[in-house]
Amino acid sequence: MALLDAVMPPLVAVGLLYGLCAFYDIQFRGFFVVLSILVAMLSLLLPRGQPGGAPQLLKSTLPLAMGVAVRWMVIVAILLAIGFVTKYSVDFSRRVVLTWVVITPAVLILVTLCLQELMRRLLYDPSMVRRVAFAGCNEVSLSLAQRMGASSEFNGMHVEGFFDDRSAQRLGLSTPARLLGTLPDLVSFVKRRRIDVVFVALPVRHIRRVIQLLDELRDTTASVYYVPDIFAIDLIQARSGELFGIPVVALCETPFYGYRGVVKRMTDIALAAAILLVAAPLMLVVAVLVRMSSPGPIIFKQRRYGLDSREITIYKFRTMTVVEDGPTIVQASKEDARITAVGRFMRRYSLDELPQLVNVLQGHMSLVGPRPHAVAHNEEYRKLIKGYMIRHKVPPGITGLAQVNGCRGETARVEDMQARINYDLEYLRRWSPLLDFKILFLTAIRLLRDEKAY
Repeated sequence: MALLDAVMPPLVAVGLLYGLCAFYDIQFRGFFVVLSILVAMLSLLLPRGQPGGAPQLLKSTLPLAMGVAVRWMVIVAILLAIGFVTKYSVDFSRRVVLTWVVITPAVLILVTLCLQELMRRLLYDPSMVRRVAFAGCNEVSLSLAQRMGASSEFNGMHVEGFFDDRSAQRLGLSTPARLLGTLPDLVSFVKRRRIDVVFVALPVRHIRRVIQLLDELRDTTASVYYVPDIFAIDLIQARSGELFGIPVVALCETPFYGYRGVVKRMTDIALAAAILLVAAPLMLVVAVLVRMSSPGPIIFKQRRYGLDSREITIYKFRTMTVVEDGPTIVQASKEDARITAVGRFMRRYSLDELPQLVNVLQGHMSLVGPRPHAVAHNEEYRKLIKGYMIRHKVPPGITGLAQVNGCRGETARVEDMQARINYDLEYLRRWSPLLDFKILFLTAIRLLRDEKAY
């Protein structure tokens, strides 16, 4: 079914193109052969959904149809771009191509929905239903059981119930009937009811009990899965995988691994270079104003922690009469006398941050990420805030999720910094290219009305 789902779009598209050529009595050669090869390659290469997401055939009808239509529009756009660049369009029938572009998505949607219905019928087949029991009743097992019942992807599984040594009252279950007995009762129940799958969802600290259960379940034909209680852990980009043949579970990892890191870096380079070109005249004016405002360098340099806690030097337009970069640094306050008149204006609209675009091109920073703090502040807060250093698993940013949510400026209390760190860690958990663009858009809006910019 997966293979058929993958090869169906190019077969349908090429088949329709060939059929239309025959219908309009036009020879299928030259341009049409090239067009067929291109559309087949694009159909196979374009991603069919989010990595790790629901299988294409198991989506609900409307999202599935929309996905097919959007992919077809992307393919047509790419083909038009190729045709415009190569001028390879002198020997083709516009009537054939226009008809093909219009009817192909409708046929693709129809065929895809038929495949989906076939898959659903296979899943609904009573002979395919697998009986499931859980060893351990906790947040993770209840959540998994709920998703099995609610999600169409798991219609092939029926949850019989839970086994736990605690009573229904102690567990706080609203439906005690789902608690079928204690852990010692599990094996006999599996044999008696011919349970197909057992999910062992006991905490890691009960590993001896897990091993004992596995040993007892060997006297049955049930498939056994261990579901660790990971809700007790603050997960950052958690995922499972395999390392040299050994299964591993990532509990804390950077979101920028593999192709994600390439996407992030290429986006940073393209946008930073474009903004620098546009802002170059403004930066020249600002540099002159800084030089005239007070004695001192135009560019202020300060040591901060970057990716993996490595020291970097960031650049800013100088906004104060002092240049601090020692073991003790006093944060700027709202009525700080050290801020120059020009500096106050620059800080109000974040113009002093523009030189950090150079840091982005160097690879020391990103456009979006946790804001870097002075080394002195890092050493202070890492001792006070749990998980503070995890924010350094990604490059620091010129702006970030914390800043667009109002967490910028002076952190007079530990609670202020804690709120900022919470947003930074949330950024690591939720990162996507779309989130970066959203933060950049909100930053542009917030610059015009941010009361904490001083």
